[in-house]
Amino acid sequence: MHDIVFLDRDSLIATIRPPSFAHRWRDYPATVPDEVVARLQGAAIAVTNKVPIRADALARLPDLKMIAVAATGTDNVDLAACRARGIVVANIRDYSLVSVPEHCFALMLAVRRNLRAYVADVEAGQWERSTRFCLLDHPVSDLAGSRLGIVGYGALGKRVAQIGRAFGMRVAATSRSPIEDPDVLALPLAELLVTSDVVSLHLPLSDTTRHLIGAAELASMKKSAILINTARGGLVDEAALAAALRDGTIAGAGFDVLSKEPPVPDNPLLQLRLPNFVLTPHVAWASGGAMQTLADMLVDNLEAWAAGTPKNVV
Repeated sequence: MHDIVFLDRDSLIATIRPPSFAHRWRDYPATVPDEVVARLQGAAIAVTNKVPIRADALARLPDLKMIAVAATGTDNVDLAACRARGIVVANIRDYSLVSVPEHCFALMLAVRRNLRAYVADVEAGQWERSTRFCLLDHPVSDLAGSRLGIVGYGALGKRVAQIGRAFGMRVAATSRSPIEDPDVLALPLAELLVTSDVVSLHLPLSDTTRHLIGAAELASMKKSAILINTARGGLVDEAALAAALRDGTIAGAGFDVLSKEPPVPDNPLLQLRLPNFVLTPHVAWASGGAMQTLADMLVDNLEAWAAGTPKNVV
């Protein structure tokens, strides 16, 4: 009999089927860090989406044998401490290959076609007062014919490349692994930033990728370029991006993630009120279909671990 505790059940709007092995399951809608140890006492399995489980908590949880992350990113779990204690950590992979890329292109189109500015104009009555049949107050750019630079060429990056080609974009990518797609130009990051019209980030957050895009990288991009981030907020220096958008260093940006979530009120990107910046609240992953797929994969991971054949181990 395994005790399972889901620390932030409200983060997953889906049906979770009961695991096939003997278990006791407890849900908490949400959990703050100070509650983690008390809620996981006696549990063999912790399920977390974004609740941090750090080394100090792990040291007080001798019964914990597995952490099932209900997401792809595992930066909220102290992996080194888990390995030292023999705790298996498994994540969810490739569940949002439709949802995230579609949201990525929604952001691209919103920024490139100046949708925020035009919607605001209509709401302000400017179209009604126009002497022409349309408003042409903001530039509109096509995706077709432009270069899409993808930073991180895993499953999501490849799907974004596929959609980009369908839009008629020329695709370049940078990746730690060899890029074998003949339709994708492999470039080092510095050259990709200099030559791309749209830069889209699709890589995990780690010590080596934190602030991968800072003031110098933004300054190297085309003034007409836009930056899309549906990966992790910490990949970008947010203060540098806010300054770049205000100063016209780049043309725009579309983000679905911030460095701290929920954000603190003084986050520099949260303060922006610019038509060339679109911010959504970490929902790129969250289509109904994607969340149900995630829930099914989550239980698959639990069952594989209980059977002695753990999978998707980080």
